Amino acid sequence: MTVKKVYRLQDLDCANCAAKMERAIAKIDGVKAVSVAFMTQRLSIEAEESEMDSIMEKAVKICKKVEPDCKIIL
Repeated sequence: MTVKKVYRLQDLDCANCAAKMERAIAKIDGVKAVSVAFMTQRLSIEAEESEMDSIMEKAVKICKKVEPDCKIIL
């Protein structure tokens, strides 16, 4: 079953970094849709419920790599 979850981002400092994160997260296997909103500091992700945990682990690593100060509030 496909689910959509929205997470709050903390300390996302630039719109360019948000776009980089969005592009990288979209490439993770199993991700159907993703949106990283710089203005609202939100990450919304749509994927299979069974794969969501492993996808979010990868998403956290991507965010750390792109912007080390940014945290996804899980």
